[in-house]
Amino acid sequence: MSIMREIRIEKVTLNIGVGSPGDKLDKAMKLLKNITDAKPVATTSNKRIPTWGVRPNLQIACKVTVRGEKAEQLLINLLQAVDGKVLKRKFDKFGNFSFGIPEYIDIPSVKYDPSIGVIGLEVAVTLMRPGFRIKRRAIAKKKITSEHAINKDEAINFMKSKFNISVGDEE
Repeated sequence: MSIMREIRIEKVTLNIGVGSPGDKLDKAMKLLKNITDAKPVATTSNKRIPTWGVRPNLQIACKVTVRGEKAEQLLINLLQAVDGKVLKRKFDKFGNFSFGIPEYIDIPSVKYDPSIGVIGLEVAVTLMRPGFRIKRRAIAKKKITSEHAINKDEAINFMKSKFNISVGDEE
């Protein structure tokens, strides 16, 4: 196989949506810091939803993005929290996938912290091949051709071979 066809992990993004600023958001940011050893970023709302008490530019969630070798090690731990099982519908047509972890105490490397309580999180994994930079560069941007793009089946096969996960249908 050509070196340009190798699939690799571009990034792993962890996200916790709490719905309101304050104590819950601080606990979520502390949790993401404990899991990744990276500084999380608060995300803000765009729309006004009066019934939920949400207004524009209100900090209601936090996220952290991990790349490189650290992302692979983190993904191994996060997949253990879901017993190495990911549903087929969690993969999109571009080969990326996401899954949720209901309670962070399911992650083997993370200990329970009474000051945080029990919080769940979402994990989004972005896959790429060499050459994907052309869609984001500043000069001479181009689209990635359909032959070079990662499809759902290629992503599933990559995850099965590299991380030994099982991909199943609905339970």
